[in-house]
Amino acid sequence: MTHQPLYRETLYSGPIFDVAKVYVRLPNGRERGYDLVEHGDSVTVVPVDSNGQVYFVTQHRVGADALLLELPAGVLEEGEDPLESARREIREEIGMDAREIISLGGFFLAPGYTDEYMTIFLARGLFSSPLEPDDDEFLNLVTMSVETAYQKALAGEIEDGKTLAALFLAMPYLKPGV
Repeated sequence: MTHQPLYRETLYSGPIFDVAKVYVRLPNGRERGYDLVEHGDSVTVVPVDSNGQVYFVTQHRVGADALLLELPAGVLEEGEDPLESARREIREEIGMDAREIISLGGFFLAPGYTDEYMTIFLARGLFSSPLEPDDDEFLNLVTMSVETAYQKALAGEIEDGKTLAALFLAMPYLKPGV
């Protein structure tokens, strides 16, 4: 048995996301409303250069009220393919493009309250190809070895969920010596 969708109403519409009330019929026949953050799909990229350095950015995140260490990531533009988005994001955020980009899979970020789906990519063979960053992004570039990245993740020093998931999905390709 599954939840049968009945109808939805938009409660809030903003530039980044909308909030809807989604009404469903439960398996027991009762009707229930759920709040849903409707957000565009997104990508996260694990960029690794030929020296085994992983490229991260730090940026202030309002939800955490902190500066977080993250892999390059962003939301797909209207009609944009996830692979195109991954290339655009690494060019905007770390000033690099890649000769090889491998799809590592994807996941729902927080399916209890949002429909955002994130696709993860590994980028190798990096070369300089900068694009202007978004006007609201104030990023600092941080590089570290694959081993250090996994040590930080395991030590709880990386608090961004998408970054942790992306590192996990990239593990078979990176062979960290942790």
